Amino acid sequence: MGKGGEQGGASGEAQMRFYTWEEIQRHNLRTDKWLVIDRKVYNVTKWADRHPGGHRVISHCAGEDATDAFQAFHINPTLVRKFLKPLLIGELAPGEPSQDRDKNSELVEDFRTLRKTAEDMNLFRASPWFFSLYLAHIIAMEVVAWLMVSYFGTGWITTLIISCILTTSQAQAGWLQHDFGHLSVFKKSSWNHIVHKFVIGHLKGASANWWNHRHFQHHAKPNIFKKDPDVNMLHIFVLGDTQPVEYGKKKLKYLPYNHQHEYFFLITVEPRAPLCCCPPQPPTSRPQLPGTSPWLLLVSFRRFLESHWFVWVTQMNHIPMEIDSEKHRDWLSSQMAATCNIEQSFFNDWFTGHLNFQIEHHLFPTMPRHNFWKVKPLVKSLCAKYGVEYEEKPLGRAFVDIIGSLKRSGDLWLDAYLHK
Repeated sequence: MGKGGEQGGASGEAQMRFYTWEEIQRHNLRTDKWLVIDRKVYNVTKWADRHPGGHRVISHCAGEDATDAFQAFHINPTLVRKFLKPLLIGELAPGEPSQDRDKNSELVEDFRTLRKTAEDMNLFRASPWFFSLYLAHIIAMEVVAWLMVSYFGTGWITTLIISCILTTSQAQAGWLQHDFGHLSVFKKSSWNHIVHKFVIGHLKGASANWWNHRHFQHHAKPNIFKKDPDVNMLHIFVLGDTQPVEYGKKKLKYLPYNHQHEYFFLITVEPRAPLCCCPPQPPTSRPQLPGTSPWLLLVSFRRFLESHWFVWVTQMNHIPMEIDSEKHRDWLSSQMAATCNIEQSFFNDWFTGHLNFQIEHHLFPTMPRHNFWKVKPLVKSLCAKYGVEYEEKPLGRAFVDIIGSLKRSGDLWLDAYLHK
């Protein structure tokens, strides 16, 4: 087998080299990254730092077949392949399977056929009416909040009502920025990026680049320690079944993890509080209590409500699921192990920003969310064919399972801490 150089760009059949999976899998280091897309081998070592989605997400796929991840994250794969041409160093050897590490090739091919079926059904085409009406209802709530301040001032009752209205508008704006961030609204990536930066920057007070680099890692390797930043809890929580035991054996006790299911209710509050989301106090209004501002209450209470809304909705699909080290599964199996769905209803769809279809969203990140329900039967059928569990539960049970999962992990930590 030939040795790939640092630079790609081999031209002509005479220079095309062939590689085995054994050789490719050795190139999965920070300073040496190869990946495979449609049996073609690419050396992305030097290019990874220029990757628009961040170098880490592409590093997580090094030494593996990245075909399904490549398809999942790019709305125009044909265009992106032009940038890959200079990085091409060869192909898989003719006798090598298309999938690495004994993955089920029939399952992989059937999933790719399912994706092609979804494309033929135009399920990756967004509805302008859906997103227009969605944005309109967010703006309407913001306008109502401003009008209430103008007409009723900043009394305590008015402030509490406005807090609830702004919490709702901001939570919905969060789901909307998620749509643009996943390139699922416009046909052109550039338009999605521009609107995403506006929504997340001006309506949410966060960085689009920060969100992209973290969130795409989460989608590429969900619930995988050291790869999914969403399960890096900075020693505040221990998750899954293996991490608590490891912490316990090492006698690590940054916090009393056996009580993490209780302090979860307090730590879910995020410190960020963008002032652009809060109407200013009119000059003529006066606080009703000396030394205390209803405006400050508005900022704090609204942030408290929105943080809980965000954390509970985003964690109900993941924390109760498998959280472990890398197992090198195929795309379908890895996403199914880390995600579950919440039962569909008009309220659940609206309340969660269609993240109640977390399975479909993770399998097809660029699919507009209003089409998840259409592809759901196809996904369930494929899972049933190969015995892959498709988990769906009521909204209330999903919230309860977060606490139950944290308690179970905390108990595992305590047992290992005391007895191992």
